[in-house]
Amino acid sequence: MKKRAKELAEEFVNNQTQFHLGDLVTEQSHPKTRALDTLVQKRTSEGIEALLEVDLDIIPAAKRIVQSDQFDRLISTMISTVQSGSRVIFSSCGASGRLAIILESMWRTFWLETVQSSSPKLLSSQVQNQVLSIMTGGERALIRAVENFEDFQLFGRQQVIEADLNHDDLLIALTEGGEISSVIGTMKEAVDRGCRVFMFYNNPKEILLEKFQRSVDVLTDPGIEAIEACTGPMGLTGSTRMQATTIGLLLMGIALEEVFYFLMQERDPAIAKDIWHDSLPSRMQVVKQFEDLIDHLRTGSTLRGIADWVDLEASIYQNGERVNYLATDFLLDIISDTTERTPTFMIPPFRPIDRPDAPQPWAFACDPSRDNSDAWQHMFKREPRGLDWSTDDYIRMQGNEKMVADPPKLTKEDILKFDIGKENLHRLFPEEGNHFLRFSVETGQDVRIVLWVQTSLAFNHNNHNNHNNHNNQNNSNNPAHNSLLSLIVPTTPTSLFHHLALKLLLNTVSTATMAKIGRIRGNWMIQVDATNKKLIDRATRIIQYFSGLSYEDSCCELFRTMEITEFDRTEFKESYVSATLKRLEK
Repeated sequence: MKKRAKELAEEFVNNQTQFHLGDLVTEQSHPKTRALDTLVQKRTSEGIEALLEVDLDIIPAAKRIVQSDQFDRLISTMISTVQSGSRVIFSSCGASGRLAIILESMWRTFWLETVQSSSPKLLSSQVQNQVLSIMTGGERALIRAVENFEDFQLFGRQQVIEADLNHDDLLIALTEGGEISSVIGTMKEAVDRGCRVFMFYNNPKEILLEKFQRSVDVLTDPGIEAIEACTGPMGLTGSTRMQATTIGLLLMGIALEEVFYFLMQERDPAIAKDIWHDSLPSRMQVVKQFEDLIDHLRTGSTLRGIADWVDLEASIYQNGERVNYLATDFLLDIISDTTERTPTFMIPPFRPIDRPDAPQPWAFACDPSRDNSDAWQHMFKREPRGLDWSTDDYIRMQGNEKMVADPPKLTKEDILKFDIGKENLHRLFPEEGNHFLRFSVETGQDVRIVLWVQTSLAFNHNNHNNHNNHNNQNNSNNPAHNSLLSLIVPTTPTSLFHHLALKLLLNTVSTATMAKIGRIRGNWMIQVDATNKKLIDRATRIIQYFSGLSYEDSCCELFRTMEITEFDRTEFKESYVSATLKRLEK
């Protein structure tokens, strides 16, 4: 064995113990999906049912939290913060960072659409801007992960500094266990500035206090009120983009709805009565509606539609073809899931327009009715926010050698290089092997989320402007369309259940599809892209689980693979974990 690999492994095993996360509940294998790959291969619907059954673990945790004094304090603090003219900031990284951006978008959408249509006089530029999001790596990370950023506290601190938080603001951190360095940095900087700080986390407090000093630092900080939202292991081992983030969306959605209701009652009770149809549903009613949604996804024609969707996507990828999701109002939700597939399943990320040589993404998403800059503006309900950090900034913040030598490109201009508008749709259309799946919300007697399938031959790209998300068209009469799924969801002023339904659907479909094509073993992500310390640890534990080696030897074999493999990692054909297991199993 080459000495370099052994040295790197020894360094990680002996000196990076705070990144050994195997004791976390969210990193455990869920017994209900332990044979996920076999279930999906046997019958697609069985694997889908197993994944959705894990989502039911959210219900008891949500019921406990929404009835707690802590949740009452959170909502009352949100209300008083907005009333005083100050800001509420959602902070996180990875999947939860994308959730933070979605929550800000929900806030803006309520004021710009729901209130604007009901009573324009109640709309002001100040109230639109009173909720914002901080995602580790900036908003370029929404569409393509920024390697290693979550390992640096000072990066999180800098993002709070640039947001100019003051003592009247409220920061809400969403985190797996309070152990992510960049998110800790946002909390610590906010506390130092006198802000109120709440933290939602997804693992038992006693484990975090025993194992992780970083978690101890925030869980024992008197300036941070921590709320435990542990649902148990994830449906896909370690993939907190699933249940851990879903409960965050449910709880924060409930909180936003209550804040909106209180503020509107204060401003114009008649308008509030009209928007909420007389009264705000109780928190327990909302949790029950969420439970009913999961049950509906697991039964009858809906389950069959999801299974057909998985089978379709699996066959597309196996044929070397690609999927392009089309949407307008819920494009942010779709992009969030497609982005998360890259580090989870080692598939090509979205490709910027100045990198035509990069691999084509397996799945992309765009707005077929707007050009690129307008699509970004419509998705965020504002301009994208970039990070303009120089070499000197990375030196000052103690970034690693690679960042100092070649600072990541994270500015607003770099974000706009990822084309999510109709120009990209026109570029994709002439290519053979492109399949288009259109998400739409059809209004009428019922409010439905409908998924339409269009092949490259059937897609009429000259007619895409006629299909907006909010419309009354009967697309089922169009021979160019084939409906895969039609789902009725409860209506709320923030479209909370649209967001929840899309998240459940996309998480389930992407995971089951990857199991179907062999990029998951059991319920372990064997194609995980080990791009930071947390993922190096997860990769090591996967190797340990399947090989029977010790943690130290598994880590050593992982670094050995990194050293000796000849395949080009940028081609996204295989992860170091998968290559290691193949080598060991020979």
